[in-house]
This record gives sequence, structure tokens and C-alpha cells, in this order.
Amino acid sequence: MLIVQKFGGTSVGDLDRIQNVANRVEKSVKEGHQVLVVVSAMSGETNKLVGYAEHFSSNPSAAEVDMLLSSGERVTASLLSIALNEMGHQAVAMTGRQAGIVTTSRHTKARIENIDPVNMKNALDTGKIVVVAGFQGVNEEGIVTTLGRGGSDLSAVAIAGALKADLCEIYTDVDGIYTTDPRIEPKARKLEKISYEEMLELASLGAKVLQNRSVEMAKKLNVNLVTRSSFSDAEGTLITKEENIMEQPLVSGVALDRNQARVSLIGVADRPGIAADIFTTLAKEDINVDVILQTVAHDGTTNIDFTVPMNEIEVAKNIVGVFVDKDEIKSTDFNDSIAKVSIVGVGMKSHAGVAAKAFCTMAEENINIRMISTSEIKVSMVIEEKYSELAVRSLHNAFELDK
Repeated sequence: MLIVQKFGGTSVGDLDRIQNVANRVEKSVKEGHQVLVVVSAMSGETNKLVGYAEHFSSNPSAAEVDMLLSSGERVTASLLSIALNEMGHQAVAMTGRQAGIVTTSRHTKARIENIDPVNMKNALDTGKIVVVAGFQGVNEEGIVTTLGRGGSDLSAVAIAGALKADLCEIYTDVDGIYTTDPRIEPKARKLEKISYEEMLELASLGAKVLQNRSVEMAKKLNVNLVTRSSFSDAEGTLITKEENIMEQPLVSGVALDRNQARVSLIGVADRPGIAADIFTTLAKEDINVDVILQTVAHDGTTNIDFTVPMNEIEVAKNIVGVFVDKDEIKSTDFNDSIAKVSIVGVGMKSHAGVAAKAFCTMAEENINIRMISTSEIKVSMVIEEKYSELAVRSLHNAFELDK
């Protein structure tokens, strides 16, 4: 079996942890598997390198920053390869370029365009363990690029797809996907399997274990993804196609996102295209608008409420302020004391009454729902932040997710 294993920054945080990773890789090799490893930079290394750049410039060239940051993963890859060779294995470290990873030219946020896996295949076919520096590639001109946040996960999934690997294991400091955050609800249960669609929803709704870019790619490339802990032998959670999961639960998980702020536009002018103008302007500034609620006032104007990430609220204020200055919005209001709590489950597709049960659960706890957003497999509710943990525990209990 060909397995791609990815180890994040905490898993390779120091030399002892790199040795622990080498021991894990050796265990897989002794079980008869071909193994390719993708590594992140040692924890704290990327921030240290950014600090070095900022010592010389407050606005360094993005291309030079990519060249600098890519060195963090190369250090880890080389050290792991050295450790494995010392243990008696044949191992070879590869940069993104040597691994054949070609990306777009958007520095610090590049996207993978294609992978030529020939070097990796040749090394694996000769019995070597391949260790690839994650988070990086080169553009068509051969210039080093990096993939942005979660880039090493993305590298691992893309390589697994290119090599048609049997499994891609993402090792982190948690041992799988839980029905909700165990720090909020101690009865949270680890899931054995979850579908790509559910994981995408949970990732976008605040679950921190995996980023949705890597889950999207796993779904696209049909890669079986497992997330598990570097620090225990516990079985992880398999993320796979919906049809590979025999029993579909009604609700698989409860997600909480506290990084939300509400924007209220009061008295929006009654003219065709005004909403399009507002949201197009927000989109041009890369503001990620989430839940939207529109109501019509008695005087023919409309009120529009929407949520944005907390760190984008100041830019949103400036944008909607322009429409206020043009008298196209009478007034605005902003609230950063909100949270979004969501239930996710593919079982919702075939069962009625899930949303009603969620709303009744909130009502029983006297939690006022400010806004609602639904899809085929999720229900999201915007509530006051002070009730967020109570909401998570109540929903988790109502849908019996501990069983």
C-alpha cells in the first residue's frame, strides 16, 4: 500500500519530535508500505522567518518572502531524511520543485496547477522513503512560490492524488474529528468516518482540524484522507466519499465560529441593483460575506444584515460608509459580540424536521436566533456570543451526538 503521511509544525516542533516522526515512518515501512512523507516547518519557524524579513523591510517583496519561507520546510525535510538514513533506511528529501509541484504565480497564496510525480515515483520504486518539503512549489518560470495557510496539507493531498496513493494521513496534535469541540462539550465523541461534504461544512464553519482547501482537493481527486495524532496510536477519522459510509447519522457534528461580526444596513435605497453594488464592492476587497438577511421596511426601503469575519469588519465599515455618504443607506450598525453555531449532517437530506428541532432547542434555552442560513446538509444560526457554548452543548445533547 502507498501511504502519504503529512506531519504539521507541532509534530516536528523539535529534534525529539522529528525522531518520533521517523519512528512512526519506520513502523509503516516495516508493515510493508511504501511511504512518502510531507512535512511542515518546525513550529514557530515560519513566524521567526517573517520576523527576520520585517527587520529589514516593512513591505518586503512577496517573491523574496516565498524564497525565505520555503526554507523552513526544507530544513525539516532534510533533518527527517537524515534521521531515517541513520536508522538504516534509504530516504531522500525533495523540495517542491524536485517533487514536480507547479503552481500559479500568486506569491504567498499560490494554487497548485499540476504535479509531475516522476521523480517521486522513481524514488519510491527503488525502495526509498521520500520526504517532501510541504507548503511550496514553483511557477512556470521556475520561481519558488508558497501555498498560504494550510499549504502543507494541500501539498500532501495533491501528491497523494498525483501518485494515486491508497491513503493520505494528516498527523496533527489531535486524534481525529469530533462531534464538537471537546473543550466545550466533554461528551464529544470521535467520529470513525465522515463524508467530504460534511467535513467541508465543518471546516468552513469553524472546525479547526482541517482546512477546507485540502478537503476540497481530496474530494476532487478522490483521496481517502485520515486525520490522526502524532502523539498517540489511536485510530483517526477517515474522510471519504458519502457512499463509503454505511450508516449516515442525522447530524454528524456541531460547529462553533466566534470569529464573526454582524453588519446591519438600515434604510437601503429602493433601487434595482443596490444590493449587487454593495456586495460586489465587498467582494472586490476579498471580504468573505457569510449569512445574509434582507427585510423590506414599510417605507419601501430595505434593511440588510450580513456577517463577515471579525478581522474584516473595519474594511467592511469603510465600504458601507461610502454608500451612507451617497445617501443610499440611512444608517449602519455593527456587532462583534455574536457567534455562529451550526449543525452538519448528510442525514438531513432524507429527514424532515431537523431545523425545527434545532430551533426548538434554542428556544428551550431562551437563546434568541438573530439570523439563519441553511444548505442541504447544514443549519447555521447567528446568536449572541455569550450563549455560544450553551448552544453547542444543548444541540449536541438534543441530537444525541454522544451516543
